[in-house]
Amino acid sequence: MADISHPPMEQLQDLEYCIDSNPPWPETILLAFQNYILMLGTSVMIPSMLVQLMGGSDGDKARVIQTLLFVSGINTLLQTLFGTRLPAVVGGSFAYVMPILYIINDSSLQQIPDHHDRFIQTMRAIQGALIVASSIQIVAGYSQLWGLFSRFFSPLGMAPVVGLVGFGLFQRGFPMLGNCVEIGLPMLLLVIGVSQYLKHTRLLKDLPIFERFPLLICISIIWIYSIILTASGAYRNKPNATQMSCRTDRANLISTAPWFKFPYPLQWGPPTFSAGHAFAMMSSVLVSMAESTGAYMAASRLAIATPPPAYVLSRGIGWQGIGVLLDGLYGTGTGSTVSVENVGLLGLTRVGSRRVVQISAGFMIFFSILGKFGAVFASIPFPIYAAVYCVLFGLVGAVGLSFLQFTNMNSMRNLIIIGLSIFLGISIPQYFNQYVTVHHGLVRTNAGWFNAFLNSIFSSPPTVGLMVAVFLDNTLDVVNSKKDRGMPWWVKFRTFRGDNRNEEFYTLPFNLNRFFPPT
Repeated sequence: MADISHPPMEQLQDLEYCIDSNPPWPETILLAFQNYILMLGTSVMIPSMLVQLMGGSDGDKARVIQTLLFVSGINTLLQTLFGTRLPAVVGGSFAYVMPILYIINDSSLQQIPDHHDRFIQTMRAIQGALIVASSIQIVAGYSQLWGLFSRFFSPLGMAPVVGLVGFGLFQRGFPMLGNCVEIGLPMLLLVIGVSQYLKHTRLLKDLPIFERFPLLICISIIWIYSIILTASGAYRNKPNATQMSCRTDRANLISTAPWFKFPYPLQWGPPTFSAGHAFAMMSSVLVSMAESTGAYMAASRLAIATPPPAYVLSRGIGWQGIGVLLDGLYGTGTGSTVSVENVGLLGLTRVGSRRVVQISAGFMIFFSILGKFGAVFASIPFPIYAAVYCVLFGLVGAVGLSFLQFTNMNSMRNLIIIGLSIFLGISIPQYFNQYVTVHHGLVRTNAGWFNAFLNSIFSSPPTVGLMVAVFLDNTLDVVNSKKDRGMPWWVKFRTFRGDNRNEEFYTLPFNLNRFFPPT
């Protein structure tokens, strides 16, 4: 026992730059571009999956991707300036797919004979649902309701939630990589080799290139390799699914993207509103709140910041609601949440600088306007991203487990809560997801909005984990287990003034705290 010398530590010690410290400008710009390249995976995959089902063409898909990137840039800037102020990229979310599929399959929309008209009307319906549903986050955030709810959180309750934010995305890791093993597997091995085994190798005296820019190096190498495979005809007679996953020219983004296009509000026409669509979309907003809370906790740890106090967490959720409102006004085709992969990148590069993420938002806006240039990067095959996700999602999940150092893991009560919440957080969504098709989920009543609502809630690992962990942690022997739950360490982070460091990390810019005093 005397050899065990790893006491609990509030902040990670082996990161190079914290939230308020900045690398040199050339390094900052390259790191920001790396963040932009990483978030392209989700930004391209969601529209590629949904636009065709909506009746849209390749040109419509390119325009939706541009719009999603543009609004993601705006939302990231708003979140890093006025929200939680954590270095978190805000982008398109898979949490919204279930209610969007419900809207797409609405009989009134499916009856429209012309494909383009059906796409436009479906997009307007999605916009209306997002605009109404965004009010949930706006109200929960700015009224401090989410902050009040967060007072039931503890290190024991947050560990499975943050863990499931990463581990719960396992379907987007190796299963997606396996769609094109000859590209994905070399990428996975290369990322691990460059970022871990070569991280101490310095080609330049003052810059650890392999540790700072592993994704730029590895994606460039494997992307060129995939272009060579495509050009040499390696996939010429392969099944269509293989060609879609492996080829670099199947997305038709470069040929259909405009050279210059400035997205603007209501570009698809006025939104249409339906109570059923709005109620269904509200489930995804609730899921997004749970997932983002876990992602914010992980980002704070990887940026060497304190856990965000209740006031800051609510402020972030409120601005996230504004982001969903912007998604509805611009017509991105989906809602927004914190990008988990970009949170993981903070740890992989050991750079938690806020400035890096803010400049990456500038890249999102710039390349969304110059469509052809953005489309070149968006043509990267998705198995390359899936290989990266294996590393980054795993890292975020491990950050969640690190919260257990503040709890007593020799307590049977704690072991039951952690085990049950993690297991059910994986098992229940897996059960729901195995019944998901383009037209239906597990719950199939006559009320489509009710089906989409329940299917969305219980298909999200962090949401299920949050419900189980917080309920058990606040109902099982609470009085006698405060120390075991880690509350003596956690309680000072509940309020903004509970820890002096909160002011350094979370104070609003431009002296705005005078007008919005923290609580």
